[in-house]
Amino acid sequence: MSLFLWILSLAALMVLACKRASIAVTTVGVGALLVLIAALSNLSFVSLTVMGLIFVVGALLFNLDKLRRSLITQPILRFYRRVQPKMSQTEKEAIAAGTVDWDSELFSGKPDWNKLLAYPPASLTEEERAFLDGPVEQLCHMLDDWEITHNLFDLPANIWQFLKENGFFSLIIPKEYGGKAFSAYAHSRVLIKVAGVSVTASTTISVPNSLGPAELILHYGTEEQKKYYLPRLACGDEIPCFALTGPIAGSDAGAMPDKGIICMGMFEGKEVLGIRLTWDKRYITLAPVATVLGLAFKLFDPEHLIGAQEELGITCALIPVSTPGVKIGRRHFPLNIAFQNGPTRGKNVFIPIDWIIGGVEMAGHGWRMLMECLATGRAISLPSTAIGGAKIAAATSGAYAQIRRQFKTQIGQFEGIQEVLAEIAGLNYIMDAAEVLTTSMIDAGQKPSVLSAIIKYHCTEMGRIVGNHSMDIHGGKGICLGPKNYLGRAYQGIPISITVEGANLLTRNMIIFGQGAIRCHPFALSEMEAASQTDPMTALAMFDKAIWGHIGFTLSNFVRSLVHGITGGRLLSTPSIICRRYFQLFGRMSASFALLADMSMLSIGADLKRREMVSARLGDILSYLYLGSAVLKRFDEQGRIYADLPVVEWCCQYLLNRIQQQMDALLRNYPKPILGLVLRFFVFPLGRNFAAPRDDLQKELATILQTPAATRDRLIEGLYLTDDGIHPAGRLNALLVKVKIAEPLFKLIHQAKKDGRIHSADSREQIQEALALALIHEDEADMLAKFEHEVAEIIAVDDFEPEELARVISLVDTEGNMVKALME
Repeated sequence: MSLFLWILSLAALMVLACKRASIAVTTVGVGALLVLIAALSNLSFVSLTVMGLIFVVGALLFNLDKLRRSLITQPILRFYRRVQPKMSQTEKEAIAAGTVDWDSELFSGKPDWNKLLAYPPASLTEEERAFLDGPVEQLCHMLDDWEITHNLFDLPANIWQFLKENGFFSLIIPKEYGGKAFSAYAHSRVLIKVAGVSVTASTTISVPNSLGPAELILHYGTEEQKKYYLPRLACGDEIPCFALTGPIAGSDAGAMPDKGIICMGMFEGKEVLGIRLTWDKRYITLAPVATVLGLAFKLFDPEHLIGAQEELGITCALIPVSTPGVKIGRRHFPLNIAFQNGPTRGKNVFIPIDWIIGGVEMAGHGWRMLMECLATGRAISLPSTAIGGAKIAAATSGAYAQIRRQFKTQIGQFEGIQEVLAEIAGLNYIMDAAEVLTTSMIDAGQKPSVLSAIIKYHCTEMGRIVGNHSMDIHGGKGICLGPKNYLGRAYQGIPISITVEGANLLTRNMIIFGQGAIRCHPFALSEMEAASQTDPMTALAMFDKAIWGHIGFTLSNFVRSLVHGITGGRLLSTPSIICRRYFQLFGRMSASFALLADMSMLSIGADLKRREMVSARLGDILSYLYLGSAVLKRFDEQGRIYADLPVVEWCCQYLLNRIQQQMDALLRNYPKPILGLVLRFFVFPLGRNFAAPRDDLQKELATILQTPAATRDRLIEGLYLTDDGIHPAGRLNALLVKVKIAEPLFKLIHQAKKDGRIHSADSREQIQEALALALIHEDEADMLAKFEHEVAEIIAVDDFEPEELARVISLVDTEGNMVKALME
């Protein structure tokens, strides 16, 4: 057979694989190809006959359902059931929670970019905008974070009252119950703005609006529970907390020892059906001030008072803190951040059974309830807090790099500073883009469980990087705490967001890919559901459809990864817009990710659950693909502004390079080394060619962050930066505008000093000498003197008398007596 026919045959088969043709279409295509070979080749009659017989047998075997199922699918199903990983009930409920959307597109290896761009853009209603510009702005003006975190260890009484009166605890509660019914996007913008001023305040606002009693009652509560609690929660008459974590069970909620026994008991003088509860919880935010306690526990019914089942599973109940036996412990003190947090305990506390959230019908469904609510709540509270901190770090670091001089030069001119400023700017854009896209999905009705885990992990981790860079830029200014410090407390609080709502190590190593692989894969969940069917014929029919779709999917992934690797994704159909090339590159990496994910699931099987490094790297790749999608969506949504293009290019180059790094690390350490080498050929057929952002691009981003212009304004949009004479970040940001006026004059003075015309080393005296030499006018001299004074005030740090740092606080000794302790 000629080389031409070999190439034609291979090309035809690759096209069929790329298009993911069905068995029937593939059969017709192969048949037509054989006819063409018979007509054009010089093969012998015997060879053609053998080829024809093989084709006919294969066509019958694969196209006749009964024959295919009995001879091929049935043995595969038996093998699948033997190797299928076992999952606990909590794992099953976690995987089933929420919805999938764009994450499944990325798993498919063929993301539809037009679908992404068609998502409705995030926007604020007039009411939401008015709330941000009114009460939120006013709250930020009122907050004194040093007073809160150093002297009071709490929000002052007037702030608590302001939060209640202005509905800050009712953002997610419907209007019919007295709430604001804000969108997820508005909810996020509120937290971002407040977090830039005070993490204590933003945390206090986020808890009642996130995973807790209000959200659980809203989605699962009885009508009586909704009518009673939601209006009281909305106006702040009830302060809620939710207790899940305990000393033994943290991330492993299935191991919680807290239990409730269904029994008869006395309540308010009457014998009623209820639950006798014992629990020990810790790290519960708002517990010390809560009036109503949401509690997760394992429920048992040994006397079968509500049904035949004895172990009902995790259940959620709502318990007034005033209930006899409920104990709220002393406060925890998480890293000098003053939000209310502490333990709660109870022993043999009896509550009526209708205190279960949703009533007795929801007994045993608590973990599913929590996971479904977490799918949305986790996408808002902690990412928004991290973004607020990152934005304030970006705004202040860019401005500080302009006003702070070392070696007679603005520190922003040093390449070492420019490099980290660029990363601060780029990571801010990525974080904000991801949050905007995810909250818009939530507002469209999605419950993005995998995507919420992605942005919780990556926003908090990127926030940590931004925080570190900002402290490096500020040096001593950043580490000396006091009223003049606008970074220190937020920096101290970064590990808190890393730890809660799914510790980041757990989220990266087990949740993102572990949950995504099953929920987002086109066939994995269908295969599992088929294998769990008890009816043999139903199981076989369902599994047959899933497994053959999966086989076609796998073959397609090999071909698509190779083809797009060789062509650099240039054959991919993408929107014809300014960033078309990046759509193609992310599309190419999506095809390679689909191959790696699929082959890892097939070759490692049940052991993948324990191969956390493999799972983590695959999760990182999925995450970076999603973050890249969010960047491209955000750029399109904001009108493809050309001035923003350097930031978008930096983000895309950064993320593509990170994807490449994780793919390379995965293949270098692949559990099946030979398969790893094969996969490397299909993923990197021409080698690794995604470089980190170029130095000139880094310098562009650093300049953007130091220049008062529209692009910088969009990067730090949503912050409280009012120059109110109280908050130093607003004063610093206002100074940035003055730098552009003052700097040319300072350069003139500096040159005169180099020339020997100005002799003083003191900057104020230099200004007067320049005035005397007529190098500057009197009004310019006055402006420079005032500017120097303002800069001196900004770069100043706080100092204290020893007694100012001594605080008298109340402690409770082991016998419960109040004692006074002087702490230095």
